[in-house]
Order: sequence, then structure tokens, then C-alpha cells
Amino acid sequence: MAKVLMKGNEALGEGAVRAGCRYFFGYPITPQSELPHYLAKRMPQVGGVYLQSESETAAANMVYGAAGAGARVMTSSSGPGITLMQEGLSYLAGAELPCVVVNMIRGGPGLGNIAPAQSDYLQAVKGGGHGDYRLIVLAPASVQEIIDLMQDAFDLADKYRNPVMLLADGILGQMMEPVELSEEVLVQAPEKAWAATGRKKGGPRRLINSLYIVPEECEKHNIELAQKYAVIAKEEQRWEEYQLDNAKLVIVAFGTCARICKAVVDRARQEGLAVGLIRPISVWPFPNDVFARVRETAEQFLSVEMNMGQMVEDVRLAVEGRKPVHFYGRVGGMIPVARDVLAEVKKLYNGGAV
Repeated sequence: MAKVLMKGNEALGEGAVRAGCRYFFGYPITPQSELPHYLAKRMPQVGGVYLQSESETAAANMVYGAAGAGARVMTSSSGPGITLMQEGLSYLAGAELPCVVVNMIRGGPGLGNIAPAQSDYLQAVKGGGHGDYRLIVLAPASVQEIIDLMQDAFDLADKYRNPVMLLADGILGQMMEPVELSEEVLVQAPEKAWAATGRKKGGPRRLINSLYIVPEECEKHNIELAQKYAVIAKEEQRWEEYQLDNAKLVIVAFGTCARICKAVVDRARQEGLAVGLIRPISVWPFPNDVFARVRETAEQFLSVEMNMGQMVEDVRLAVEGRKPVHFYGRVGGMIPVARDVLAEVKKLYNGGAV
């Protein structure tokens, strides 16, 4: 086991290679450009293919082709580019094609800026494209977790034949941290009996498709997808809990915000306040199970985000209206500061008194 210093975007690339990804199609955009730069050098070393597409729209369709042929394939971008991929993501989900998509979130809407944000949450977890579909969405909080979750992302994509998105704020892409790398083992993509790799004589016909002209057939397909999503929602919830045992106020945060909020929990505990933290790792499926347990003893919840209040909607649904759910956020590339979040915690803890 070797410990090395890596930038988050580089860790994404190394994690993908170690997970068996051999095809990357993408287009540079800040704050994720180091990822395609890294893979441009790394992919040829393992017999893989790196191709810079002419646009993000093209990248998503290239992913469709490679995934349809059974490859482990990935693309990446940030806000504006991910928006351009939405049609392709809907096709990928409709055709049940496994792939991994990275969104290194920057400030928006519009061109916004290149500073970190979490304002693409709703786009990711509710489906930004057309039709009834879901992406599995994982949210790392450290460079080490980026590498670890890349393996999970490709495994989940293949297990459920579904696109998986890694959702991170721009800080995680740009920050450098020590990571532990095991001895490299080049993982091979699993055999996929459904993949369109050519029809052998007398063999079954393999068709990759999301077009169902007959309404009854399209309805049947949608129902089958919904049944798959229900299994994912039940089986693949992931979260971290911190100081929850006797917490009266529970902070909910993901990504970089969760790291800040851990410090807030520690400071609150030092001052005698029973505060805990839930960090969703899978933001879809949302970790409703932990809320079902904690909402029985907690008195209130505070969702801390780098947006105008997006995950807070899922927190309210998970709490089912049984306890108050509050929101604190910074936007436009601004990052919550621990002392300000702690001040909000104290205000809520004291019944709204400053």
C-alpha cells in the first residue's frame, strides 16, 4: 500500500483506470480539466482510449456507443457541459447502458463562474433530461473517497445497467490530499451477454434501443425501469453518521460542506450542544433509512449546502414532516464558514434567539 499526494481530478482518473475503465470521451472545462489531462496520458499506458470530443453533446453519444459494446466507459464535465449531456443521459438510461459521468460542480446558473458549488444537485438526482429515469448519484467528500467510489460507481453501473454520476463540488477536484493506493491490478470489464458486439451465426440478436413506438410497449418498459429503480432505492443507500447517538439537532450535508460541518459538530459538542451529522454518500438513492431512525429522537434538522436549498427538499421528504427542517446555504461559489454555521446551529438550538 503506497501513500501518494494527488489532486482530486487526478484521483478521479486513476480511480477510473483501476476500476477497469478503458474509454474516456470528454471536453475540458474548469474545474475538472485536470481529469481529461490526466487520462490523456494514463489511458494509453493501459491500452485504453482517450478521445477529446468536439462537444459535450458528442461525448455523451460516444459514451452511448462504447457502453452499448460492453466497455467500461466514462465522461466528465461541469455545469454547462453536463447540461448539454442531458439528452444523451436520458438515452443511456432508457437503453439501460452502464457508464460513469463525473460532474465537478461550478457556480451557476448560466456561465456563472469557476468557483465550487453544489447547485447541480436537483439536476443530478431528479433527472435533468426527458422522461422517467434515474441516475445513481454518489457524492464523495475526500480525495481518498473519490478513488474508492470510482470502483463502486463502475460496479453499480454494471450491476444495474444504469448510468452512475459522481457528483462533487469544485473544491474536491482542485484540492490535494494524501491517498492510499493499493498495488495496481488492472481490472477487466465483466462479460456482458447483452452487449452489441456482433451477432454470431445462430446466436441471439442483440439490440440496444430506447425507442418504443407502441405506447403499450413504452409503458411496459417504463414500469420495468421503475421496478429496477425501486430495488436500487432499497438496496444501495449509503451514508456516514457522526455523533448521532443523542443528537437533538442533526446537520445534513454532503461533499465539502460535510467536512466543514464535522468541525461544527465538534465545536458544538465542546459547548455542550447535542449536535450530530448525517452525510449522504448516495444522494440518489437518498439515505431515507437513517432518517427514519433519527427523526424519532432528533428535535430538528439543518441542511447545509452550497446552493439556494436543493437537498433540503429530500431531507424534508425523508423526515416526513415529523420534525422541523431548516436550511443554511452559500451560493455563487461562496463556501460556508464553520463559525457561521455554528452561529446558525446555536440560534436554532436556542429556539431562534440570537
